[in-house]
Amino acid sequence: MRPLLLVNVVGLTMEMLSRTEHLKALAENGFARPMSTVLPAVTCSAQSSLLTGLSPREHGIVGNGWYFRDLAEIGFWKQSNHLVSGETIYAAARKRDASYSTAKMFWWYNMYADVEWSVTPRPSYPVDGRKIFDSYSFPTDLKDELQAELGVFPLLRFWGPGADIQSSDWIASASIKVMQRFGPSLTLVYLPHLDYNLQRLGPNDPAVAADFQAVDKQAGRLIEVARSLGYEIAVVSEYAITTVNQPVHINRVLREQGLLSVRREPLGWETLDAGASRAFAVADHQVAHVYVKRPDDLETTREVLSKTPGVDCVLDRKHQQEFGIDHPRSGELVVMAAPDAWFTYYFWLDDALAPDYARTVDIHRKPGYDPCELFLDPHLRAPKLRVANRLLKKKLGFRYTMDVISLDAKIVRGSHGRLPAAGCEDREGPVFICSSREIERDSVNMLDVKELLLNLQFGR
Repeated sequence: MRPLLLVNVVGLTMEMLSRTEHLKALAENGFARPMSTVLPAVTCSAQSSLLTGLSPREHGIVGNGWYFRDLAEIGFWKQSNHLVSGETIYAAARKRDASYSTAKMFWWYNMYADVEWSVTPRPSYPVDGRKIFDSYSFPTDLKDELQAELGVFPLLRFWGPGADIQSSDWIASASIKVMQRFGPSLTLVYLPHLDYNLQRLGPNDPAVAADFQAVDKQAGRLIEVARSLGYEIAVVSEYAITTVNQPVHINRVLREQGLLSVRREPLGWETLDAGASRAFAVADHQVAHVYVKRPDDLETTREVLSKTPGVDCVLDRKHQQEFGIDHPRSGELVVMAAPDAWFTYYFWLDDALAPDYARTVDIHRKPGYDPCELFLDPHLRAPKLRVANRLLKKKLGFRYTMDVISLDAKIVRGSHGRLPAAGCEDREGPVFICSSREIERDSVNMLDVKELLLNLQFGR
């Protein structure tokens, strides 16, 4: 059995390889192929498919979030690995070699995964409303050891307006220490850096060239150490980010048709009342799950959405089967945006009634994905001064709201979630790179990656 480093460079495509040094060299010495993906092409669904070899229909991860019908609540970015069905690559490997060990560094559904070592962001929330940056790890003292050496994980650099290369640098450094200290049979490393400016600026902006070089440097550090330890190396991505210019406010459409219900909160703002709604959407980049309470509303909802500008297609349960997304967690309808469009979660009709979390970075409270969290509101007069003021209040122990996020969805320039168009896989699809040509093939399907890597480690 040969040890393996599997690096997830989010947003990487075949077309981008020519603009890197270390990743390009890895591909030239081994091989690289564009990789077919799953619907929706989003983080949690893609990662679960990579590690189980199963479609969302089978592993149950139908997006980064979905509607929990029994709770009547929408939940995004849950962390428990118990949500994922199916046998993982490391569980299958352990059947072949009982000594097989795994380190899971920032891959999603990290908590309570059946691995020997794991680390993931996990802030602490005291009762007084503060948010204290921290991480979760197994064993529990691993994150303390890593943070003692590297500092506390820079959560503000992992997501939000300040997201940049510092978070990927920290993850790479921590992963190197884990590889050198413990020598796992499989080390899973997540490098998110390309996710940021590809969404902020779009893939065609010249400024993103610096991002390719920055993440390539971190990948190069990992590759160098892995080679020194005798590891095979594979690099994958989850999706490609493509240019968009049309936000689609799908929940506003449903509200205007009398299908979506809101609650007016005591302090004046509105919140989505999912349990009371006849139909509402859980927006997730370019895909939205639409949950329809009553069967007799299904056709009306489908017709309304099919006629909405920026909507490409609406899949009922029958058509969801064709895409492997017909799971009980899926909406009665699954909606795909047009290639240049994406879905907001916005449900209010007047920005003065937007909920308090709308202008903040709050990935768990929002009932949908919000890429505007990557931007400081360009309409604020002195946004950095506003941030400094809020941080001072935090430091002094006062309550504060970091209300610096724009409600103008037109500022977003890149998105993902759709399947690549035929013939455009090099720039619209994820990639698979491997240090060894032993498992080379003409095409790579995301659902075959698990078995390919097992063959690489154990032989055919």
